[in-house]
Amino acid sequence: MAAQLGIATWPAAMIVWGPGFVSTPHHHPCTQLILTLRGSLRISGGPRASWKRCGAALVRHDAVHQIDARGTHVVMAYIHTASELGVALGELIAGDITRVSPARLARWRASLGSPVRGNRVDQWVRNDLLNGGPPVGIDGRVQRVLTYVRQSIGSSRDFSLSTLAALVGLSRSRFMHLFTQSLGAPLRPYVRWLRVQRAACELIAGARISTAAHSAGFADAAHLNRTFRRMLGMRPSELAYYARHSLGLSLMR
Repeated sequence: MAAQLGIATWPAAMIVWGPGFVSTPHHHPCTQLILTLRGSLRISGGPRASWKRCGAALVRHDAVHQIDARGTHVVMAYIHTASELGVALGELIAGDITRVSPARLARWRASLGSPVRGNRVDQWVRNDLLNGGPPVGIDGRVQRVLTYVRQSIGSSRDFSLSTLAALVGLSRSRFMHLFTQSLGAPLRPYVRWLRVQRAACELIAGARISTAAHSAGFADAAHLNRTFRRMLGMRPSELAYYARHSLGLSLMR
């Protein structure tokens, strides 16, 4: 039976489930979790690193990796590192790539079920991944900047370090330190991730790739395609395919 295809998004993360794939070496400024619903996948730290076989793996943000999940069905989560969910999963990560234990994998698979449904994904995130951890505190000035950037991401507004630091009355150096300390990533890579997330949400909603690129502030579809492949290891067209064929799209906040 063919795997159900679906996507769930909310401000802290994006989760995609569907058929397995092969990715090129890439990295992204977020934590990644990938698990198979049955069987196993292979994961490597890069072109020269050895391959490891497992049922699920966690990848630290900015760690180069490549995945071979052909012949299976997977659930992939891309998570803001400093979010409540990112911090909870970060406690399980040792090194750049951490294989999930068979016992934990079995619990996660049981929670997700097969086929995967949006409401089961929501319950899995809340009950299995968050582990009852406390919400992450982000400095109010950084939160103000993030709100501003998210609201303006598709426009031609200036997101330079100088402009955003001035928005909250801080020096460039103080703002950069505070931003990196709060979110675990420098400003430019984080803004790039927010653009990718916005484009992904547009694609999920059925937008054409060129429209999604414009809405997220990319120069054109080619720029979006290059950034998607570099940061997520997939093409925008692949994400759009998942969205078109989803049997129960869920939007989680």
